[in-house]
Amino acid sequence: MSQPPGSAPDLSAPRPLTRRRAVAALAVAGVGALASGSVVSASAAVRSVPAAAPASSRRRGRLLAAERVDERTLNLRIESPALGRTANATVLLPPGWDSSPTRRWPVLYLLHGCCGGPGSTGWGNAAAITANTPALIVTPEGGPAGFYANWWNQGRYGAPAWETFHLTEVRRILEQQLRANDRRAVAGLSMGGHGALYYAARYPTLFRAAASFSGLINTARYTAGIQNIVRGQGLEPLDLWGDPTAQAALWREHNAYELISRLPRGFPVYVSSGNGLPGPFDAPDRTPDALEAVLDLMAGDYIARAQALGLNVTADRYGPGTHTWPYWERSLTRSLPMLAAAIGAT
Repeated sequence: MSQPPGSAPDLSAPRPLTRRRAVAALAVAGVGALASGSVVSASAAVRSVPAAAPASSRRRGRLLAAERVDERTLNLRIESPALGRTANATVLLPPGWDSSPTRRWPVLYLLHGCCGGPGSTGWGNAAAITANTPALIVTPEGGPAGFYANWWNQGRYGAPAWETFHLTEVRRILEQQLRANDRRAVAGLSMGGHGALYYAARYPTLFRAAASFSGLINTARYTAGIQNIVRGQGLEPLDLWGDPTAQAALWREHNAYELISRLPRGFPVYVSSGNGLPGPFDAPDRTPDALEAVLDLMAGDYIARAQALGLNVTADRYGPGTHTWPYWERSLTRSLPMLAAAIGAT
């Protein structure tokens, strides 16, 4: 069974990787090297990416394939016990990754919003925005409506366990095979904004900063909307966190707003949102965006409580703006200096 919410991710230190271990593991996994546009020989892979997880770790996530599609973009295919299937993650490699084979790198997770295609890891123009950031930029699959949770499944838990996939399985692969260190930040948009602030508060020792862009960061304001999103993806809403009344405690455990007090004083948080009225990236006659207006109220809730509890809050309630990519990309650009500084990626 995958971890229920509240179980700490496995933070055991990765085993040292030697060239011999790397070649053997890659041969077992059938993973080739990271030449652009292809999956090539195991010996070449050792020069760039250490090996897959040891074969003895049968219940651990395992790297099945790593395809280097261009200078920075690495597409990972992962066997995930937490999800009960194979899953995807994309890593944008930092400048100097190839030329510094012993260096370990900080990590910035970028979490996507809802309702994309199955297996989607896209995050807008993140590659250009982070082009000069000396960190691994990781955009993992989060499901069309996964809500960054280990699903309750009527009390049975089990797959999909998104927390476990991201914070144990993907994290281990980053540390053991892509030379990640233990300095991490997390940011996300919409559903991913919820995920970013929820993960940071649920596991406060894992992350050094967090950011939400138009995030669903006070779920108590949108219980019916969340259930409709899940239902709209052909899933059973009660499988996520149960009924909002009967399982009210479970809903609170997954509400980033309710968990703010778990974050240490001074923790850096960036929160942005628009008010739903047409803004500089919208047509002047666009219909007001009701969803963004609700998310702006959530941002106000979160900012006020976080400030009262002593967090280091950057509040960017920028007024006119809708629930669309140009605003989230602008917010990533604005928040990136804070996120990068928190993890030493400057």
